[in-house]
Amino acid sequence: MSIRHAVRMVVLATLLGGLPVGATTMLRADLPRMAQTSDTVVQGVVRRVQSRWSGDNRRIVTDVEIQVTEALKGQPGGTVVVTQPGGRVGDIGQVVSGLASFSEGEEVVVFLEKRGAAAFQLSGMAQGKYQVQRTGPGAMAVPASTGDAVLIDPKTRQETVSNAKPVTLEQLKAAVRAAVQAQQAAPAKKGAK
Repeated sequence: MSIRHAVRMVVLATLLGGLPVGATTMLRADLPRMAQTSDTVVQGVVRRVQSRWSGDNRRIVTDVEIQVTEALKGQPGGTVVVTQPGGRVGDIGQVVSGLASFSEGEEVVVFLEKRGAAAFQLSGMAQGKYQVQRTGPGAMAVPASTGDAVLIDPKTRQETVSNAKPVTLEQLKAAVRAAVQAQQAAPAKKGAK
């Protein structure tokens, strides 16, 4: 190896060593805004989680089929299919930071954006999923972890942390309904001026 080649390798290693590790960066989404920008919001039970190759066979995606028990916004029908990048097919896996994980039988409330004729994706990635945990007479809605994703405050554009907190299921539903009602009332107010 020539000295010139060795110097290039050391310089390249130094430059690459100083770069941050790639992670998902996303805007922090608050509950009212997420409810308003989502095409549909549903409470339901996960019936199937299945990873597969995408149509072009270049990446892995995971389909999550959710049986809808209550539509809080929109008219999604009896089931919705949420498609997310990443998953495992055989010995090959792809991981995408900032996505929610799902398991069969899990009860959830999800905020969804329409993607195609019959598919949805989570609004705000993992921020669009709340797990319903039933303990005693009540139920709690616990926000999904955003993992190692970096959240950015939408106003200041500075790094921040999630402001989503566990709430009762009824509080979550009430907040979604209030945000949707405010959204529907907004055009009427603008027209009245």
